[in-house]
Amino acid sequence: MAARPVRLDDVRRAQRTLAGVAQRTALEPSRHLSRLVGAPVRLKCENLQRTGSFKVRGAYVRIAGLSAGERAAGVVAASTGNHGQGVALAASLLGVRATVFMPEEAQLPKLAATRGYGAQVRVCGQGLDEALAAAREYARAAGAVFIHPFDHPDVIAGQGTVGLEILEQCPRAGTVVMGVGGGGLVAGVAVAVKALRPDVRIVGVQAAGAAAYPPSLAAGHPVTVEAPVTMAEHPGGAAGELTFRIVEELVDEVRTVSEDELSSALLLCLERAKLVVEPAGASPVAALLADPAAFRDAAGGTGEGGEAGGGREGRPVVAVLSGGNVDALVLQRVLRHGMAAAGRYLSLRLLLTDRPGALAALLEVLSAAGANVVDVSHVRTDPRLGLTEAEVEVHLETAGPEHCAAVRAALRAAGYPVMS
Repeated sequence: MAARPVRLDDVRRAQRTLAGVAQRTALEPSRHLSRLVGAPVRLKCENLQRTGSFKVRGAYVRIAGLSAGERAAGVVAASTGNHGQGVALAASLLGVRATVFMPEEAQLPKLAATRGYGAQVRVCGQGLDEALAAAREYARAAGAVFIHPFDHPDVIAGQGTVGLEILEQCPRAGTVVMGVGGGGLVAGVAVAVKALRPDVRIVGVQAAGAAAYPPSLAAGHPVTVEAPVTMAEHPGGAAGELTFRIVEELVDEVRTVSEDELSSALLLCLERAKLVVEPAGASPVAALLADPAAFRDAAGGTGEGGEAGGGREGRPVVAVLSGGNVDALVLQRVLRHGMAAAGRYLSLRLLLTDRPGALAALLEVLSAAGANVVDVSHVRTDPRLGLTEAEVEVHLETAGPEHCAAVRAALRAAGYPVMS
């Protein structure tokens, strides 16, 4: 195997470079997740980092390492948001001109924030791959330095400073779980943590619709996922050459989560932890929610107090919330999706006798059951219906799965046939 491209000393140098630049983000306990997993769970809040994600760490270390001539030529990047903001701020702090290519699908707040940090933003392409190609071509033509979002030793080392902070803040950590895009964060954290504490389990998490690492690890080389589809920000569904080598060597497991699990995790972060987290940033929480036993087996213990014992038993699970940059409209849609996934929305189609007052009587039953009616659709003219029948579709807000079952039971008891 070729020499690993990043070592602990590189991460320590990056930490010194970032002194006074990157914030030492909080490590917050989560009682709810601790009860669920059966071991202490801590949330590493990189969503509260400058620019709203960990990306500024790697970007600053990369640009700070450029020669005077390279800095004078400027830097260029491609991003759907977080990497671009990190490059823009880092370049501004170092007095370097930055140009960031962003695809047409990029969220407007991320475009505005990238410009606000001082970068020139060029919008082009239908996706990140096209923006990346345009950025590389611009770098060649202008002689600027291309700042890769994850696949460069300096970027990986900068992201690895998250791992150093975790061990400083939580010396007895037993498992560290974080989202994986191209792999810069998980690779850097793995380098730092495994060098100092090889017994700590490192788990990466990817959205199933853009999961390049599981097939890459199975194949033994980077594999690209064609047309990745997920609500989570992703780097084109690809594993990096350098990051893949580190992940293959040092990361214990890469898991996948569904869109329902991502949206439920985002909702939990907002309601329980009072933290705004973007879908990709919530992926480690999604993994804990989807399979708490997998982390219980790794960590052992029974709650906040049990941090003693051998191996990883009773030691905390640290979940890295990697970013909090989410557009308000996207947040609204994701929260609605998360509420549906958590059983907080109920949609039903029912048959009524088509007579005056029938709909009002139905609404009285729903009100008595404590369901909040969001929307009602009343159909009388469908040829599938009898002359005296009407179909009603109702969308309800509920308190959860048990309440949904109670609402259905109340409708059945009142004699309403529920079609779906």
